[in-house]
Amino acid sequence: MISQHMRQAALQRHLERLQERIDRRLDRQRFYGMQQLATVFLGFFLCAGALAWNHFFGVLVIIGAILYFVYNWRLHKAYQQSVSRYQRRLEYHQQQLARLALNWENIPSTGPKAEQSDHPFENDLDISGDYSLHELLNTAASQGGSERLRSWLLTREPDRDTILQRQQLVRELTPMINFRAALAEHSQYAVSYGNEYLVSERLQNWVTRTMKPIPLYKLIVPLLLTALFLGTIIAYIVAHISLMLTAIPFFLCIGWSILTTSDRAGLYEETAYMSETLRRLGIIFSFLERTSFAPQSKLQGICHPCYSGTVRPSRLMKNLKLIASLSGFTQDQIGSLFFNAFLPWDAFIARRLQEFKADLSEHLPQWLDTWYELEALCSLANFAYLNPEYTMPRLLPAEAEGPLLEATELGHPLIDPAVRVTNTTSFARIGDIMLLTGSNMAGKSTFLRTIGVNLCLAYAGAPVVARSFQTRLFELYACIRVTDSMADGFSYFYAEVHRLRGLLQRLEAQPRYPIFFLIDEIFKGTNNRERLIGSHAYIYALAQKRCVGALTTHDLELVTLSEELPQVSNYHFREEVVDGKMTFDYKLHVGPCPTTNALKIMQLEGLPISWPDPIKGTKEKSK
Repeated sequence: MISQHMRQAALQRHLERLQERIDRRLDRQRFYGMQQLATVFLGFFLCAGALAWNHFFGVLVIIGAILYFVYNWRLHKAYQQSVSRYQRRLEYHQQQLARLALNWENIPSTGPKAEQSDHPFENDLDISGDYSLHELLNTAASQGGSERLRSWLLTREPDRDTILQRQQLVRELTPMINFRAALAEHSQYAVSYGNEYLVSERLQNWVTRTMKPIPLYKLIVPLLLTALFLGTIIAYIVAHISLMLTAIPFFLCIGWSILTTSDRAGLYEETAYMSETLRRLGIIFSFLERTSFAPQSKLQGICHPCYSGTVRPSRLMKNLKLIASLSGFTQDQIGSLFFNAFLPWDAFIARRLQEFKADLSEHLPQWLDTWYELEALCSLANFAYLNPEYTMPRLLPAEAEGPLLEATELGHPLIDPAVRVTNTTSFARIGDIMLLTGSNMAGKSTFLRTIGVNLCLAYAGAPVVARSFQTRLFELYACIRVTDSMADGFSYFYAEVHRLRGLLQRLEAQPRYPIFFLIDEIFKGTNNRERLIGSHAYIYALAQKRCVGALTTHDLELVTLSEELPQVSNYHFREEVVDGKMTFDYKLHVGPCPTTNALKIMQLEGLPISWPDPIKGTKEKSK
């Protein structure tokens, strides 16, 4: 079986080959650049000498020098573009290695997460933001593709059919290394033009913005005036009419051009801007249009909008390129004035642009949606390709028999595989509550996040970090990382109570799926007595609801709940002190925790753990 180390070695070899190709092309690029300089400096003296010796021969030398310069310039430009393409490929594969090694400094950032979020598990499970699951998976260059992937990871009510379809697409895309790399390369080239040029809202606004229609008479009137002017010119030549009569239609043409100046305002700039933007996007759409898929391929259905119908991306981009080229003839204001005096040039361009926008407004949303969908799917497929040891989860229907969730060798994707410890766990029926006790730093919180993150991966359609994983559909809810809010005046304890109340309210709302809850150190923001009372009452309330989940606590008194409630099962994580050092195995054990380690940690760090007797004597004296 292919391992992660084999993937890493293959990527390293490919990086070395890419670097060799870049170096060779850089050498050729520099060579043709030097040839251009040599042609300019040496060609000047050769041409001067040839002209002095023989005029005809000198002209031939000048023409030859110009052709040789153009030849070298074209090759220099071609190698420059080739180097840029290979550098984008090199960067893409460097990021692949960074994802394997969890080298966050070389993984592109997806932006910081919101510190305050009402989402029931986004912050708790490190789904988004820096050093997050989203950042690890995301290979999308577009903001739309990145946001789509994030929305899949944050799904609150998963749909089984959608997930199964996505799993099939991920399986199909995983071995398509060249397709995924090419899409990433084209996408990166598109966004390199500048983020503000590829903000979908701006592009969509331009496409959907209604242009002032060009009336038909604005095309007919200048043609009639031009015909009148040409007629007077012919009459002047043939019939020798007065020259003043020819001046009248001339000034009428100029006057018409001045009156319609506002119709042409910004036409060239608008066309040139969108031409460059859509040209780069057109490279992506044309790539998808050219790509052939197997007849039964699921990807064929995804890319269908790019090659079906009468309007295809390649044809539409050619039309826009032609419109932009034609509009460039009247870029100069004075030239535009005289040019449009005798031809309805800009009116014609504006009318063609309206027709183009009508076609584009119909198809661009579908093409962008295809691009975003493919980028998100390629992110999941890339995760599967880099981690061949991970498994695609099995989604059980609601009526299936057996455990609700069962996972063997379950691990956390954000922990280095070299030190990652896996565990096996299962939840048999609705109402089951796993009560976790154990020492500080023993792995309780990480275990909760491990379950939650893998459920997010499963519902997104991605492989999970496990040898085997089967689950039914749940609505996920977590209370792990709760923060106070200075702006809202919330203390930590109140924020925790607010989150736990939200869980009960959601359960009372009778959601579509049972809720899978993950609660870390329940009511840790208050004193021991009140925490114990509140925890008992809260666990009793959960046991009566349509939910299942895991809960950690430091209160060993809570382990007796397993005797009162058959739904509660005790598990723990433990530690050992070896040679004066505390060690953890991070393995899940059955039963309540037999040890605590708070005093041991304090003692090992040099803190006092006892107080002297004289304090009692001091109290007696004070009496």
